[in-house]
Amino acid sequence: MGHRLSKIYTKTGDAGTTGLGDGGRIGKTDPRVEAMGDIDELNSMIGVLICAIDDTAMADALLLIQHDLFDLGGELSIPGSSLLPADGVTRLESLIDNYNADLPPLKEFILPGGSNAAAHCHLARAICRRAERRIVALSLSAELNSGSLKYVNRLSDLLFVLARVIARADGGLELTWNRERFNDG
Repeated sequence: MGHRLSKIYTKTGDAGTTGLGDGGRIGKTDPRVEAMGDIDELNSMIGVLICAIDDTAMADALLLIQHDLFDLGGELSIPGSSLLPADGVTRLESLIDNYNADLPPLKEFILPGGSNAAAHCHLARAICRRAERRIVALSLSAELNSGSLKYVNRLSDLLFVLARVIARADGGLELTWNRERFNDG
């Protein structure tokens, strides 16, 4: 394999445009670039999450997800392409089912937090939801792989479940929303 980045600064983006994987150029505020940026941010946050957890199996699953997100970024960078693995959504659903099986049913909304690692996972979930909104917005003006939106939607569900699992593993602390906190009684 040749060198992909032999020169880090190209100066080609100095005028406010960026290159796509198909060789085209678009503005850095284009909805496609916004979606690509959110997927990149999500991938970075999952990297932070991996560094914060001790569960090797979970870290391995998240590493595979990072590869999927890199593929999704490639899809967004090459209009009309389909790079996500066909079984991606099914893999996420399987992980959700496996990790959710031992969790107690929810009776209240969960507040982001519970432990440092769980808070990182909740932040990844929130970034994932933003990325999903950006992909939906892009899909209104561009044709996208229908599996991409499903993948990101399932990933946010998985990250919610993982945050619950991580919080419990880190001491059983799940912070719940208290609707009565301001009532005087």
